[in-house]
Amino acid sequence: MLYWLLIWFLTASVLLLTSYFVPGFNISGFSSALIASILIGILNIFFRPILLFLTLPINILTLGLFTFVVNAIILKMSAYFLKGFEIKTWIAAIIGAVFISIVQSILFLFF
Repeated sequence: MLYWLLIWFLTASVLLLTSYFVPGFNISGFSSALIASILIGILNIFFRPILLFLTLPINILTLGLFTFVVNAIILKMSAYFLKGFEIKTWIAAIIGAVFISIVQSILFLFF
């Protein structure tokens, strides 16, 4: 249980950190980041496999780089449903997805 709370806290922290470094990626506060991380997790469970299956030919052609676009779609979907979370452009969503992937990979190496 403590492990899942740590993952939740780290994911919310990475989202908040992303809002500081990526222009057009805005989160109003840490509570919004906590809610956004839950919603992103739920969307990853239900919609990400469908999106990855539908984009499989493009993903194969780009050697997996199109996965960042799928992650950006998930981020934009979550920003659409939450009030304190806003992503203004698709470029901000893609850069945010790349930034989140890199920072989470580094953080999860330590934990």
